[in-house]
This record gives sequence, C-alpha cells and structure tokens, in this order.
Amino acid sequence: MSEVTDATAASLVVTTKPTDDAGARTYDQFDWQAAMACADGLRLYLDALDESGVLPSRNCRILCEYHEDWVALDEEDAELVSAKHPGTSYGAYTTMNALVNEGGIGHLFERWKAMDEKPSCRLVTTGGLAPGPAQGLLAAAEAMRESRLAGSPLDIKGLHSATVASFAREIKKRSKSRAKDEAYLPASDPGKEEKEQAARFLSGLTLQCSQPAKAYIGYAAPGMYVTPILNRLRAEVSASSVWEAVLSLFRARMRAAGPRPTGSLPEVLAVRADSRTLTAAEAERRLTDRIVTLSDINVAIRTAVAYPDGYRPLARLPRSTRLAVKMSVGGCSDNSIERAEQLRLDYQDYWRSKINDEPTARVEQGRLRRLLLKVSDAATGRSRTTDGTWGVRFWEEIQDRLSDLPPDSLPSGIDDDLLLGGVADLTNRCQVWFSDGFDVEEEIARVRRYRGAA
Repeated sequence: MSEVTDATAASLVVTTKPTDDAGARTYDQFDWQAAMACADGLRLYLDALDESGVLPSRNCRILCEYHEDWVALDEEDAELVSAKHPGTSYGAYTTMNALVNEGGIGHLFERWKAMDEKPSCRLVTTGGLAPGPAQGLLAAAEAMRESRLAGSPLDIKGLHSATVASFAREIKKRSKSRAKDEAYLPASDPGKEEKEQAARFLSGLTLQCSQPAKAYIGYAAPGMYVTPILNRLRAEVSASSVWEAVLSLFRARMRAAGPRPTGSLPEVLAVRADSRTLTAAEAERRLTDRIVTLSDINVAIRTAVAYPDGYRPLARLPRSTRLAVKMSVGGCSDNSIERAEQLRLDYQDYWRSKINDEPTARVEQGRLRRLLLKVSDAATGRSRTTDGTWGVRFWEEIQDRLSDLPPDSLPSGIDDDLLLGGVADLTNRCQVWFSDGFDVEEEIARVRRYRGAA
C-alpha cells in the first residue's frame, strides 16, 4: 500500500513502478490490443468533441503498456484496462478461477490494490460469460457499482454475498500461490475485510466481453468506431483511412516508440545531492513515448480527412491457388496461408519419398487421407458459424484435434505439421473447406483478372 494516501488515481498510475512490463506478445495479439486501445482513444475523443466538432482543451490520454495493456486517463481519473483474446475457438469464461487468472482480473486487482484502490478497472475480451459464476460476477459488479454511485454502503451479505465471497477466495488463493505458501489451505474462507475489499474492487470493475476477434476487427473497426466521429465532424471521407491513421499512433506507442522530449540522449547525473522523488507531472513526461493524447488523435484524424489517400490500407496480395483462395475467403491471415502452402509441399514431399521406398505406402496414404477427412469433418462441426466465415476457428480447431491423434494410428515419421499439411493438401483438392462452399475456379479467375488489371 502506498504511503501517499491523498494522491489521485492518475498520479499513482504514472508514479508507481510496474511489477512487470511485458510489452507486446505475438504480432496478431499485439495488433488486436492496439486496435482495442485505439477504440478507447476514439471514444474519449468523441466524448470530448462539442456539437460543432471542435475539440476543447482537455487532459485525456491513453497510456500504453504500463501497469496493464493500457490505462485510460482523464484529468486525475484513471482506468486500468486488461485486454484478453483467448482465441476464436474459446467460447466463454465459465468459472471464477478462469476470470481471475486467465481473464486477468486477478492481475487488475493486484495493480488496483497497489495504487491505494483508486483507479477503476476494466476487462476487454473476445470471450463471453457463461451462466453461473462468470455471469454472477458481472451481476455483482453492476450491483456494487450502483451502490457506489448512489453513495450507499456496499452490501456483502445480501443477494451477491456468495459471489463476493467466491471472488475474494480466488484472489486469496492467487495471492498465496504467488507467494508459494505451502501451508495455505485453498478452502479457507476470506474474512470480512477481504470481502469488503473485494466488494470495493467490484464496484469499480467493468466487464466488456464478446468483443470482435482479431480476424474481424480490421473490417469492423472503421464502421463501429470511426463513423460516429466522422458524423460529428460532418466529414465525408473513408472511415478506413481515418482508422489506419489513428491506429498507427497506438501501434507505435504500444512499442514505446512515440516522441521523447530528450530523444536518445543519455541519463546524466540522475542522482544529485538535492535529488527528490519525481512529481506526477515529471513522471508522466518521462512516459510520453507511451502516451496518446486527444491532440495526437485530433491531428491524425484531421490529416486523414485532408489527405485520405495517404492512409488507405495496402491492397492485399492476390492469391490464386485453391488452398490460398479458400483460406482467404475463410478469413485466415497471410501468415497462416503461407504456412499452409509450405506444409502442403512438405506433405507431398513426404509421400513422394515414402511411395518410392515402400510398396505399401499408398495403402497407408489412403488410410491417413480418410482419417484426415474424418477429423476435418468433426472440426468443421465445432467451427462452423452462421455467417459462413469460420476459417480462423477451423484452422485452430483442426490443429488441436490433429495434435490429439494417437501416434500409433499414424504412419511412421509423420508429425503434427505434416498432418496439417495433409489437411492443406485436401483443401487444395477441394475436399476440405474453410468457409461455406463457393465457386473456387470463378474466384481464382477473378483474382487473376484483378492481378492483370493492376
């Protein structure tokens, strides 16, 4: 607990040193987080605009990759935000343990507690909340927030008492586990103070679930997040151009790649005889390479409105194999398509060599082909969606199922990657799909016409 009890939430955010600073993970995860942070920045921008589309002076900003994935700061208020993308095959959080640990709420609690319980907190996730403990936590958080806003005491003995106690218990288990306390009994009940603290945390917690997945955010974001701003500004320009302009700010800041007042000059005489702890304003100035202000967003938007062609997304590389076209229509990333193409070639090389050396190899190949079709059929049943575009879900599901196949059911020398190459080969033969069926040859002809026109 900090000794500075009268500090504001915003000042505690910039003056408290994080216990870890992981930064970006894989590029896809990083880009999705940048997009969701960008959506927050655009919401702050829209809220600040007056009815004439003029931006008043207001100290709103987004602090990226510090304490949490980002922090929304408005004057002296702060909201810690944890962004979780558990994967398109992940349906919903079902247990309190999953929300606290995999969902990141436990980490939010620890940062909130370290900052004198002053910031509010939010979980942004593609996952949903299943009926039971997960939806119970949402209901408890909403009830506690209503009491807090009304100035009423937080009730830990009423309708949501069991949920508050369960949440406090999971936080206690997490704390003891991290401390490696072997004597701790997981079933021990939290005390009154721990329940009250859990209720205080829940009163400032927001759960923002079922957000667009990384495979779709690039298509959905301009309409969802930019169009309302263009309407307010009365600007007739491509929403995609504005989205790319603002998103580029967040991509840079999440790598701590923004402008620095001191450039790359070295730290000289950092400790002097009259040295003192940095003020909140001084600490925040040192974090400018991670901060996106409303002024930054305003400049990016006005520039994109004035020069929309400069921010148009790059045209995708035309692909003309059956495999590439089917995966592309299914929404798969370029990296996934490139990997599938390579694994398909490796799979063909494997059987070419095996058939030349072993007379019974064709029988094995036929048996494996039937097994791959069976697994693909089952994976399709788990992945297929009503909108017809489920390639990313299928790609993840088929990999999980292939890795679970017993080794004694497979030809010698074949691994998970070659099995995936077999699925890619079947896809290229139009025996496996990544979306609802369509005329592949017509689509290939269209792609080739587009390439010729370009």
